[in-house]
Amino acid sequence: MEKIVFILFLLFFQQGIYAQTKETITQNRIDLVGVKVKKDFKQEPYAQWFNPTYEGYKLNKRAIKKLKKHSKNFKIKVFMSVWCHDSKREVPHLYKILEAINFDTKNLEVIALNRAKKTPENLQEGFDIVRTPTFIFYKNGKEIGRYVEYSREILEKDMLKIISGKSYKHSYDKN
Repeated sequence: MEKIVFILFLLFFQQGIYAQTKETITQNRIDLVGVKVKKDFKQEPYAQWFNPTYEGYKLNKRAIKKLKKHSKNFKIKVFMSVWCHDSKREVPHLYKILEAINFDTKNLEVIALNRAKKTPENLQEGFDIVRTPTFIFYKNGKEIGRYVEYSREILEKDMLKIISGKSYKHSYDKN
């Protein structure tokens, strides 16, 4: 009888541990929020979409060469969401571009938002984030342009227009 009670106890205890682990994994997928770095996306479960998208992106070499000339003159604040298919496409592309132009990641801030497009610390407040991803470009502390959700041409060319001061409107800019 003691063996049966002991076995039932073990089975119950093991089931409790499994349920907690599963819940945590599910919660992490939904609740990856706050300031993030590239290595956060290279871990499971995010690596499933980040790594192949990053590796598969073919850079536009002409645009990269031009972007390199400006790589020290700007900062970027990224608002993205791990549940958003546009973020899953554009954020790995952005990281690959920034790596190719030797961009100093101290000038990059990536903020992951929940489904309500918020963080517990309200890091989105004051930035008028309507769609993800939104890449906000800064020069000398002032916003110089935004890339919102998808490119007008390709990401590299859109970025180049923004940071070189050429006329650029993101896909939702009605002005």
